[in-house]
Amino acid sequence: MTVRRLAVFDMDGTLLDSLPDLAESCRELLAFYGLPALSDTMIRTMIGRGVAVLVSKALAAARSLVGERAPVVDEAEAAARFMTLYMPRLTRLSRLFPGAEDALRALRDAGWELAVCTNKPEAAAREILHALDVADLFVAVGGGDSFAVKKPDPAHLLGTIAMAHGQADRSVMVGDMPPDWLAAEGAGCPFVYAAWGYGQQPPEGGQWQAGSMAEVPALLETILPV
Repeated sequence: MTVRRLAVFDMDGTLLDSLPDLAESCRELLAFYGLPALSDTMIRTMIGRGVAVLVSKALAAARSLVGERAPVVDEAEAAARFMTLYMPRLTRLSRLFPGAEDALRALRDAGWELAVCTNKPEAAAREILHALDVADLFVAVGGGDSFAVKKPDPAHLLGTIAMAHGQADRSVMVGDMPPDWLAAEGAGCPFVYAAWGYGQQPPEGGQWQAGSMAEVPALLETILPV
């Protein structure tokens, strides 16, 4: 029996415009430590490698603005504090990108299975999908804490594919950041660059790119025909 085709989506910057809530949570965290606020534009460049990296980069950037007067901050404690700030506001301002829900439903109607592979903690990712009424569309959610590794390690993507009962050669990864395409490359999956997302530029030599979620269903049909 042929394994069904699987479309695997990154979350932040691909399915979800989460920058407003992530940025507000970062600014609340920085204020707690007496550090200056960072702009959405600055924080946007820090998203994609998980909470610990986001918090570390935000602290470093804010501390650099203060100089020698910057307080010493335990980054593990700061990451935990960030999650206490972020969890209550996961979808206060965050929304699916335009056309995302229609694209997901079109893929399902065409026989694709859908999964999420995100460096965001799994509980947060699932709560967001439920809040936005699209959780039922996905057969698997591989979060940043679902496995021993996270993107760009291909084992994160391969683990998500296994959760979805898929195969790497019957799967396509859609994402906007280097961790996404590096994981896809390592897993042996085709990759579609989400040009509407938070990434600064597509991968060198990338074969496929979509300008919006509305373009994704037709492009995926080209990459993996029935």
